[in-house]
Formats: sequence, structure tokens, C-alpha cells
Amino acid sequence: MPGVYIVSDSSCDLAQDEIDLLNIEIVPLSIRFGSEEFTDRRDLSVEDFYNRMANSDVLPQTACPSPGAFERALLNADDNGADAVVCLNISSALSNTLQSAQTAAAACEGRLPIHVIDSRSVSSGLGTLVLEAAKAAGSGAGVDSVLRRVDDLIPRTHVFAALNTLENLKKGGRIGGAKAMVGSMLSIKPLIDISGGVVQEAGKARTRKRAMQMLYERMIGAGAIEHVAVMHGGAPDIDEFFDLIAPHFPRKALRVGKLGAVIGAHGGPQIIGVSWIDAA
Repeated sequence: MPGVYIVSDSSCDLAQDEIDLLNIEIVPLSIRFGSEEFTDRRDLSVEDFYNRMANSDVLPQTACPSPGAFERALLNADDNGADAVVCLNISSALSNTLQSAQTAAAACEGRLPIHVIDSRSVSSGLGTLVLEAAKAAGSGAGVDSVLRRVDDLIPRTHVFAALNTLENLKKGGRIGGAKAMVGSMLSIKPLIDISGGVVQEAGKARTRKRAMQMLYERMIGAGAIEHVAVMHGGAPDIDEFFDLIAPHFPRKALRVGKLGAVIGAHGGPQIIGVSWIDAA
């Protein structure tokens, strides 16, 4: 494929039709349940992951892709005649995935220009950045224009989530700035902010309903926003959230999707996440 080739990792939680439409290459992370290891979305679907997590005593773990997996994606771009590659990855503070991509880029030096970018985001926040980069590339933009677009969007991208528990984050070591909530985690429904690429406390709610209200208040309080996405990990009350936010954010105006295993492994079941980009 001539032009700029867009690569990301499976933590971007893009749907397959979005990936196919814009010719995006996704390098999958791995998911482990004890001694069993699965390739994210290839041999473990999102639905299978949540079913397995609900019925397992073992906390799932994630592993970043190998440099070789990224190298195959980069060489595929070269084989298809790409002029350059922009590789957007999960925040380097949350995963070593970016390091694997950088190692692969170094191994492919001299083949074609490769730009590995720390999105400082995750899930639908990363997914939106990937979509916007792919749309720019698909319209014929050169690599410099694609990079300027991404650089402009990254600091304006926000990701918040309402969790049912902090247990997964605590045991998985990704709790970051939300450590202060651990002492009372059994009695609260925590809100976290991952907008800067690390997990930060964003609020404490006593009930799930209040947590959804606080999530909505964050959205309203952000002012003029665009590219709003709502993602969830098998949340049984997701329709309640859609009804709650409908006055300002009708469902038809949202990008809606499922939180994949990479986020589900660390955030636990029944997460509701939102992301947006501040209007320029």
C-alpha cells in the first residue's frame, strides 16, 4: 500500500470493521491465565476473555508483543510499498509495548521511515488517535502531516473509567496514582483518569449509579469536546449510562465499543470507559 501505513497494538480496542476499512495493522498483546497464554483477539475473543475471567480464580495478566511481531508488521508495510510507517502505541507508562516497537523499528532501519509514537493513552483514547491518523493517511496526507495531526491530538485526548473494583489494578501493579483509594476499595466504585498515560484517581462513589453520574459530570465539565467514545467490559447497566448521558451525548453521536482483554485484565469486569478529544 503506497502512502503512510498506520500500525498500532491491540490495546486500542478498535473493532475489526474499523481496522479493515482504514487498512490499519494491529499487533496483538498476549493474555495469560496462569500457564495458559492466548494471543489477544486472535485465539481469545473479547467475549471469551470476560467469560474466562468470571470463571477463573487466576487473575489474568498481559504481555507486550515481541519486537519480532512488530518487525513483521513493519516489513509488511515495506513489502506493500508504503512510503513511511506511523506506529501508535499504548502509553509507555502502562506497558513495554512501545519499547518492543522501537526495537523493531531499529531493526528495520534503512528500509523505510518509521515513526514510533507514545500515545500517552489507551483503549478508545488510543483508538481515536489511530483512526484519525489512518483517516489522514487515507486521504493522501504525507507522513509529516500525519505526525502533526497526531501531535496535535495527543495532549487533547482524555480517558476516564468507572470501575467495579480496584482489585485487578492493585494486583497487576498498574494502580499508579490511585494507590490512595486502595484502603477503602471494597466500599467504593472508583473513577480513574488515564488521560496522561498513567492511572490517577478521579473520584470515589459509594454506588455504581453515582459512579456513572460522576463519569457524566466529567464529560459535561470538559466543555466543548469531540470524538466521544463509550466503551465497556460487559457492563450489564451500560444502557442506563447511555440513557443518562443522552441529553448531551446521544448514542448516535458516539463511537461505541467493547473494552478488550488488555484493559479488562487490569481494570476488572464491568468497566464503563469514556474518551474524548477537547475541541480545538
